[in-house]
Amino acid sequence: MTALICVLVFWAAAAAVWPLSGSVVPWDSKNQFYPMLRYLGASLANGEWPLWNPYHFSGHPAVADPQSLLFTPTMLLFGWLDPSPSLELFDVVVFAHLLPGAFGIVGLFRRRGWHWSGAVIAAMIFVLGGSASSRLQHTGMIVSYGFFPLALLLLEEALARRSYRFGFAFALVALAMAIGRDQVAFLCCLTLIGAVAYEALSSGRALAYLRERALLLAFMGATGGALIAVPALLTVQFLSDSNRPSFGLDIAAQGSLPPSSLATLLFANIFGSLRTTYDYWGMSNGAVDRAVNYLFVGTLPALLLLWHGIAGGRLFSREFRFFLIVAAAMLIYAVGTYTPIYTLAFDIVPGLDLYRRPADATFPLNVALALASGYLVHRFVTEGLPRIETRRHVLSAALALTAIVLVVAALASGVDYAIKAQHLADALTDAGLGLAVAAAAAVLALSVARLGQRPGLRAALACGLIAITGGELIARNAASALNAEPQQRYAVYENLPPEQVAGLKVLKTELDLRHARGERPRVEILGLSGPWQNASMVFGLEDTLGYNPLRISDYERAVGPGENSEDPNLRQFPVTFRGYRCRLASLLGLEYLVLSKPIEKMSNRFPRLPNATLLYGAGSMWIYKMPPTMPRAYLATRLVPVDSESVLDGEELPDFDHTNSALIEESEAELLAGDYGLKDQTTEPAAAGGSVIIRGYRRNAIVIDVETDRNALLVLHDIYYPGWEVMVDGEEKRILRTNLLFRGVEIPPGRHRVRFEFKPLSVHNLVAAASELVNRDSEEPDEASEAPVPAGMTLTR
Repeated sequence: MTALICVLVFWAAAAAVWPLSGSVVPWDSKNQFYPMLRYLGASLANGEWPLWNPYHFSGHPAVADPQSLLFTPTMLLFGWLDPSPSLELFDVVVFAHLLPGAFGIVGLFRRRGWHWSGAVIAAMIFVLGGSASSRLQHTGMIVSYGFFPLALLLLEEALARRSYRFGFAFALVALAMAIGRDQVAFLCCLTLIGAVAYEALSSGRALAYLRERALLLAFMGATGGALIAVPALLTVQFLSDSNRPSFGLDIAAQGSLPPSSLATLLFANIFGSLRTTYDYWGMSNGAVDRAVNYLFVGTLPALLLLWHGIAGGRLFSREFRFFLIVAAAMLIYAVGTYTPIYTLAFDIVPGLDLYRRPADATFPLNVALALASGYLVHRFVTEGLPRIETRRHVLSAALALTAIVLVVAALASGVDYAIKAQHLADALTDAGLGLAVAAAAAVLALSVARLGQRPGLRAALACGLIAITGGELIARNAASALNAEPQQRYAVYENLPPEQVAGLKVLKTELDLRHARGERPRVEILGLSGPWQNASMVFGLEDTLGYNPLRISDYERAVGPGENSEDPNLRQFPVTFRGYRCRLASLLGLEYLVLSKPIEKMSNRFPRLPNATLLYGAGSMWIYKMPPTMPRAYLATRLVPVDSESVLDGEELPDFDHTNSALIEESEAELLAGDYGLKDQTTEPAAAGGSVIIRGYRRNAIVIDVETDRNALLVLHDIYYPGWEVMVDGEEKRILRTNLLFRGVEIPPGRHRVRFEFKPLSVHNLVAAASELVNRDSEEPDEASEAPVPAGMTLTR
């Protein structure tokens, strides 16, 4: 109980630092995950499941995107309870996901009979050490990481007791851990499998051990597998149609943790990682930066790891061997292509090519470091200082020398980078401070040892260690330059500047009038600051851009939105979308462009806006209205066959009469019941007489009333994607891919009600997704997915 209280007090003290300093967890946390949660909450409040997101990249399969938080039970509950939480409350809820893991660590220590003070140290490092602190912005990974130790504890209990009750609890917690489908979840799942293998081998009768627990293992696997199967299947389906179905080894090389970054394990600021001036001088590229490279777990825990753990040999004890193996494996994985091991494993281990940054392994590495630090505190309290007999034992001397070499290497690495960046004094100051604290602690520990073997005195010293380490972790890692920015930078969600309030009101009023007339024009928001990138899903604006690493591949190739919309230089203009008056822009219904500055001040490469009207312009918001475009839905009686792949590979979009004609996939032309000028090309089909009226437009369903005097193709300029179904007068029809990116359905003469509905959870779609998964393994990776990261683009997830 003492350990749990200490952990709760530490967590509460750490969590309070952000609101007390007027800051919030920044970047992806507020640019990506917070608006996703707001969209989730708004959908639930409106009586809808957020399966499809029409406000993101002209339409996005939220149900298949792990970052939508839809399948994360805790965040789903949060969104239901509070559809529009404050930024501070969002941060507290995300930070609370670290508590299950912290309590799990206390349970792991108690189960092994290790001293409670070690459990507290381990839990504090778990909550605020290394990647847990520096990458708080990555909400999904924090959730996965937060449930891992508890899952491990329940797994151990289930195996030891052969308990189906604990097995079921394990399956539920493991599901909460794995549902994020990120690399942290992937590595934690591998570690849990490794834990089963280690327990079996440690028993001395591995086959008998597994045979005795075969039904229990099958029960846990089947329960967890059944619960995660659908979300995983939908994500795999999305990946196969996305801009990143897999990654090549060259991308993994960019995302590998530089070995020089290990210096931050000993000296937190030796590369300027914590400087608010952001002048970081360590190794950095588009895939790893100062946040990814940060490993600091506390000065005294680092001392324990080097002195008691390595030099004293205590980390090599049998009772800690599994966690030592985990630490070594995760370190090797994290440094990626800096060793040949990862390169060999890349083509052998299934799933590795789905993730682009081996450095994500620093999350489970931090768990292992936390457990190691806590274990060494336990050994110190119960046994005192380790004996390092360098003169009598060669191995002991070698271990001591290794510890010294590691410190020297860390210093040398830090000094080398600091000299190149002209920050030598700064680096030496941080290193000197760390060494001074470590030396003082070592002297104190040695002095206590001379007073005799008194466990009570060592326990008191461990309490001091808890206080010092907790204080240092909060001082350095809570609301630091790695995980905090002033709340005002995200005012778009709570307190917009006056000029943006006025601009948004003008735009919303304009769109409300258009919607009332049954029109659905789209908007492009480009160049506005970070939180504006996904603010469209909070304000209900059908944006053609957004901020997300996962995007529908064909849309990416045709429209060129890029990963984020903050930097206009990253906005691509492919052959099919050379400007805002091109045919594809008209098909999208793109009529409003929101920029951060007047069009005249945009770069020369940026397309001009002929005949555009300035609706509003002030400060950092300039809204342009472009000439009318194609309607969201219309009838076509003449079809032009086209090979979409050829067009997306760089060919021009074929010209056609937008009022009466449409493009149709060559492979689908033979499935049509009508002629539409495809068979008899000597006669031009007459235009359909009638009307198309959008009666209802919701997140997952669109209702259209159609009247036509002849066979026609109803074209809906919403993104074509698996899982969409269409009913004409209650009868299911086939959705056709039309106008390169959009949906269509054949309509016979007469009056009809057409309903497009997104049903990704239907048996039909899940079977199709499973079939794609089977076929995917036999296909070669998409070369586009192995392309290098564009200059200036940061791989943040």
